[in-house]
Parts: sequence; structure tokens; C-alpha cells
Amino acid sequence: MNINKRQKVLLTLMLLMMLAISIGCSNDEFERVNPKDIDDPPPLGMALIPAGSFEMGDHLDNVERALPVHTVELDAFYMDVNEVTVGQFKQFIQLSGYNYEGNWLDVDKHSPTADHPMIYVTWYDAMAYSKWAGKRLPTEAEWEYAARGGLIGKRYPWADAESVARKYANYYGTGGKDRWNKSSAPVGKFKPNKYGLYDMAGNVWEFCADWYNEKYYKNSPTKNPLGPDTGQLFDWGGPCRVLRGGSWHSAASALNVAFRGFSIPDDRHYFTGFRCVSEMPE
Repeated sequence: MNINKRQKVLLTLMLLMMLAISIGCSNDEFERVNPKDIDDPPPLGMALIPAGSFEMGDHLDNVERALPVHTVELDAFYMDVNEVTVGQFKQFIQLSGYNYEGNWLDVDKHSPTADHPMIYVTWYDAMAYSKWAGKRLPTEAEWEYAARGGLIGKRYPWADAESVARKYANYYGTGGKDRWNKSSAPVGKFKPNKYGLYDMAGNVWEFCADWYNEKYYKNSPTKNPLGPDTGQLFDWGGPCRVLRGGSWHSAASALNVAFRGFSIPDDRHYFTGFRCVSEMPE
């Protein structure tokens, strides 16, 4: 074999290797977001969350409110890649005439720009915005499934290591990318999870559609659970709606994807916001 033939053989082998790598990468991407679920691009500002099943609940820390771990199966849906911002909520008020009863000075203290997450919202405010936008609040199961980003049995939306948390989340204290000590951060300033969702840990707690009941997981349906029919009552009050994700004022333990928070639905807090989901087109 002369030198030209040897070069041709090497070139052919290299091209075949590159083709194999390309095909392998494509398959990996298709496994993460199933192409059978994709007929049209997601709506602007939303990500496709593919249909599937997962083990819902706490796998690692035995958080009492997140047990027992149980299998949940969900249909595909779209989710906002970011939390609803101050600017988006103000546009909603302007265009719809909605009567927001919160204090804008309070909002400005902890979410000072149009790109910060909307806070000091009640569950009813979040529901009103969602309906106006043609969307809805996520169920608690949808929220956890999306937050996990396709990872199986991990503690956080990025995996298990708290040491890298400040690459992904604004929570109590500062360090690394997290320079917001006493306020929320503008949305999308940290790394997203594998579904392309930002701030699923930290920044602001996010309202879900569900009533909260500590014992619900013991009797939760497997397919598309909607939460209990009524909320749990406490000595101090209730019932409450579910909150997920932790906030800028939370300890790292609240960033756990299985950690369940809750709030009376007409309360307003400096650490509470929301994001929306929508159904797949039929």
C-alpha cells in the first residue's frame, strides 16, 4: 500500500468515527427529551417536560414530610423556564385590570427590577396570572419531576453535591455566582437543570396548585396526582398550599428537590413567587 492509499484509509476511518460520535450524541439528546413528544417547538419562554415516571419523595435524607417514596407517572407538559418576573406581573395588571393588593414598596425591597421574580403574591394572585396567561400552576408532582431534570434519586436539581450549589442557586449567604445576600436574584442568573429550567432551587419558593397534607404520599394516585381534596389544618391555622424549591433566605436543606414547604394561600411573603405550566396541544 502506498502513502496515498494509507492516507485515504486513515481519513475514511476518521470520518466513520466522527459519524458514530455524532449519532451517539443525538441518541443521548433524544433519550433526555423524547422526540415522539415533540411536534412543535415549546411556547416562548417554556421548556418541554417529557412524559415519564419517577420515584417521588426523599431518597437520601429521610425528610419526614417527603415520605414514603412512591412511583408517579406524568403526561408531558410545558413549564416556564423562569419564575414569573416583576415585569411580567406588572404587564398582567396593566392589561387585565387585576386588583393587586400587595405593596409595591415591599416588592421593590427584595425584587428591585423588572427581571427579578415577582414576590409578595398570594396563591390567588398566582392563579389569576396563570389563568390570564393561558397556563396554570404546576401540581406538586409535576414540579418535583421537572426539578429533577431527568436525574434519578438525586438530592438537588444538579445531583448530590452541596459544594457546587452556588453555581445553581441563590440561597442563604453568598459565594461563587451567588452574590445576592438580602434579596432575590434576577431570573436566569444561575446554571439550569437538564431540562433547561432556571432557579428550581433557591431564589423564591414557588406555589404549586395542590393543597398541602403531610400524609398525602401514603395514598397518592400513581397517574397524574392532583394533591389532596382539602388541606391539612394546624394548631396555628391552615389549610395551606404547597410551596417548593426554597428561596434566597433558605438554608441548603430546603434546596432538596423533595423538600415540601407550605403557606396559607392568602399570605404574602418576601420569599414567595411562582412559575407556570401548560398542557401539551392535543
